[in-house]
This record gives sequence, C-alpha cells and structure tokens, in this order.
Amino acid sequence: MSTPRPGTAGATRTCPHCKTTILESASVCPSCKHYLRFDSAAEQITQPRASPLQVEGTLQHPPDGGAWEYSMVLVIRNERGEELNRQVVGVGALHPNEQRTFSLTVEMVERKGVGPSRKKH
Repeated sequence: MSTPRPGTAGATRTCPHCKTTILESASVCPSCKHYLRFDSAAEQITQPRASPLQVEGTLQHPPDGGAWEYSMVLVIRNERGEELNRQVVGVGALHPNEQRTFSLTVEMVERKGVGPSRKKH
C-alpha cells in the first residue's frame, strides 16, 4: 500500500481532535464530527456527494442461553482482491435480551482539480 503525497487525491492527515486518520481534504472529521476549517471551499466538500454503500443490521440475543461475544472487523480490498486495510472497529458482548445495531456507510466526495495519486497500469 502506498501513501499518496500531500495535495493529491487520497492523501491523509490526523484529526487534531480525535487523532483518527482522515482525508486531507476533509473539512469535518467523519469520526468525531468536529470542524477542521471554515473556508468556502471547505463548505462545498463538507457533505458527501454520494453514498454508494450503506449497510445496517441488528443482532438480537434470544432470552435464553449464555453471552455472545462479537468483533466488528472492517476489511478494504483493491480491484485485485488484495487487502489494503484491516481494522477491528469494535468488540463487545451480547447478553440475553440485548441487541446491537451495526451500520456501515461509504461516503464519496469528488476532488476537483486534483489528479490521481498514482498511475494505472
């Protein structure tokens, strides 16, 4: 996995509030929702232009039986199926009559005036 240079599409930085790795172009941190800059160009890219993937599911533990443990794992792969990133997003346990809802959204924003970070072969 290569890291794009600052100023190119896909370049990252660290949110000064929550220390999550975010896109350099982000004007609002997608994790903690804090504003990172207030210029007019930033305002135009605050909202995602598209959300091509949205998944939500709920797990309900039945009233009988022991606790269930869970690990929420996120994996990102490229077009060749190669793993680019794997992260454990959260872990926990469900006890009888408890439930958890898991949501995943991929937000896409077009970067105008910025070329691709790498050449395609």
